[in-house]
Amino acid sequence: MNALWWQAPCQAPDQAAMQQARERQQQLTKPAGSLGQLEQLAIQLAGLQGTSRPSLERLAISIFAGDHGVVAEGVSAFPQAVTGQMLGNFVAGGAAISVLARQLGASLEVIDLGLAVPMGPLPGVRHLHLGPGTANFCQAPAMSPEQLQLALGAGRDSLLRAAEQGAQLFIGGEMGIGNTTAATALGCWLLDCPVAALVGSGTGLDQTALAHKTVVIERALARHGPALTDAQAALRYLGGFEIAALVGAYLAAAQRGIPALVDGFICSVAALLAVRLNPACRDWLLFAHCGAEPGHRHVLAALQAEPLLQLGLRLGEGSGAALAVPLLQLACRLHNEMATFAEAAVTGRAP
Repeated sequence: MNALWWQAPCQAPDQAAMQQARERQQQLTKPAGSLGQLEQLAIQLAGLQGTSRPSLERLAISIFAGDHGVVAEGVSAFPQAVTGQMLGNFVAGGAAISVLARQLGASLEVIDLGLAVPMGPLPGVRHLHLGPGTANFCQAPAMSPEQLQLALGAGRDSLLRAAEQGAQLFIGGEMGIGNTTAATALGCWLLDCPVAALVGSGTGLDQTALAHKTVVIERALARHGPALTDAQAALRYLGGFEIAALVGAYLAAAQRGIPALVDGFICSVAALLAVRLNPACRDWLLFAHCGAEPGHRHVLAALQAEPLLQLGLRLGEGSGAALAVPLLQLACRLHNEMATFAEAAVTGRAP
């Protein structure tokens, strides 16, 4: 596989299908525009699926897990052992995303990219062992060039497995103690903004710990500044295995023509990185919610995204995206099953 596979062209939305869907929306028994964002979702999905009658029945969820060396700087309220422990919870069915996947009838894949606290093989988990977590980015680049390529490829491969199963929608989730620190550093570089504008409490830091987290991120940005020449370099120096895998998955989704529903702050940073690497992938990204992390709304604004939900979420795991799936499904059902004015023998709007 070409090391720059992510630069390959993305699929183009079907403009004819979108126009047909747009015309159907004008004929349904409601005032034009009265279903707001749901109407636009149906039209967008029509273009992404290449049909005037889109549907979302086959869903694939992939959770990417990896640890972060920057946790050594004291930026998290939880120990790194939690990352591996949560992998067991995912496959045992006890995590939030596990519950949501069952409810939605979605496939759930769990991928261990590299843990700081070693664990034996866990049934139901794909163990890739890219390293014992990333390096501490206050002292060195987070990833080697080889690790970055492997992490991007892990995301691509997960998407390709979903495509083989006929997935109509892909959701990526993440797990990794310390990953809001990495995502904030990346977000600051992407948006060229001060750390204080984006930094949040992550898993629940108090104000003193939040101030320390801010200083840690500022140190990393100052250390690596000259090396951060493009999005690929920023991802290698400041990112995480799971963030890189999400980037790879989003890029592969656009190349294969599968819509991806983006979860919270960390996933949205990955989405913005993907767009910087290959701008055409933006057409294939839908955005589930605006979460509680302060940086999330800034990243969404840079993506010109209109999130579906605002529930104060900050769990990750793909949970916010899973919660938004029923809205997408209902947008399709309304679009497909509502009667037109002619079918219902209802008088339409006067010309």
